[in-house]
Amino acid sequence: MSDVVITGFGATTPLGGDAPSTWEGLVAGRNGVHTLTQDWAADLPVRFAAEVVDEPTNHIPHPKARRMDRSSQLAMVAAEEAWADAGLDLPHDAEGNVVDNGIDPERLVVCCATGIGGLHSLLGQWDVQKDRGFRRVSPFTIPMLMANAPAANIGLLVNAKAGVHTPVSACASSSEAISLGLDQIHLGRADIAVVGGTEAVIHPLPLAAFSQMQALSKRNDDPEHASRPWDTDRDGFVLGEGAAVMVIETIEHARARGARIYGTLAGAGISADSHDLVQPDPTGAGQASAMHKALVAADLSPADINHVNAHATSTPQGDIAEAHSIRSTLGSAADQVLVDGTKSMTGHLLGGAGALESLAVVMALLTRQVPGTINIENLEEDLPINVVRETTALPQGDLAGLNNSFGFGGHNVTLAFTNANATR
Repeated sequence: MSDVVITGFGATTPLGGDAPSTWEGLVAGRNGVHTLTQDWAADLPVRFAAEVVDEPTNHIPHPKARRMDRSSQLAMVAAEEAWADAGLDLPHDAEGNVVDNGIDPERLVVCCATGIGGLHSLLGQWDVQKDRGFRRVSPFTIPMLMANAPAANIGLLVNAKAGVHTPVSACASSSEAISLGLDQIHLGRADIAVVGGTEAVIHPLPLAAFSQMQALSKRNDDPEHASRPWDTDRDGFVLGEGAAVMVIETIEHARARGARIYGTLAGAGISADSHDLVQPDPTGAGQASAMHKALVAADLSPADINHVNAHATSTPQGDIAEAHSIRSTLGSAADQVLVDGTKSMTGHLLGGAGALESLAVVMALLTRQVPGTINIENLEEDLPINVVRETTALPQGDLAGLNNSFGFGGHNVTLAFTNANATR
């Protein structure tokens, strides 16, 4: 099979309005979490989150934006950046006519995920109906709230005709979307894919519901230090929002058009715990299975791995289970592997997390620096992994990294990346 390489990145996150500023924020250890200032947050049990720093409506014309849920708006901002970053022109002129941009639409696929979908539109229009009557409900409500709306909007943007797909697997959604894009290329159904994920559910209901589950940190008096993976005082995750998108393509397709290459999407592994609807299997067997499958698919050994971006949500059970699953997969090689948890800075983007953290892995391998895990004051004793707490250099030569994404329902996805092709 042909190598599949990454040629474009786009992002809008709690650390930056684009991919470069987001990566800069990760390397700098910047914190994207803050107290919510909206009136509706005042009486909630959790009153902080990680909001995007750049409103999507700053980049999308109002008539177009009002027909999209916030999740689609964020996805479109990231997708337009990724497409341009890949050196590609949009396939429409200013009047909307299709133009030849050198990409065969029949060989272009979109795989963009979300964990929850258009929640703002759903609940917002329900409020409209209750308060003002059904005649005031927007006729665009269904196209806004449906989970496939972000992918569909991106498909229209780039004129993708080989397929438009939306995996929904909770916090593993966007990693599964990236895996699906890789599969579509390997199966010969496409030469190029736009892949990633988005989430926008900073809203009273999810904050209350996650809080009732005891899933969120309740550090209302110190939100900047609330997300603290592997710290003995961690008490839950921090809700975040944002989107990240990549352009991936066969290396032959990329070279034929003279594209810049960031790295290689070398393989993916997927498993299911079949243990509990919410809690991870404490043995970590399913997580280890996903990591093992990714290594096999990428033709990598544990000794080849230099870096793991862990799912690391800052939950009491999840962090420990993942640490042991990493160790069981990599064995003694884990002693040399740099493991970080970037959710400590960005919060948890739920369905968008895997895509953002894939960006972090690829850039870490490319620039040879792994962002640290912030907010750790008292590291768990006897952790079987090497957690980095400040930005740390990677060695010269060929590098490989893993990105773990685990979701409610027992979904496990691991993506394997290398710096191969980017450094040659």
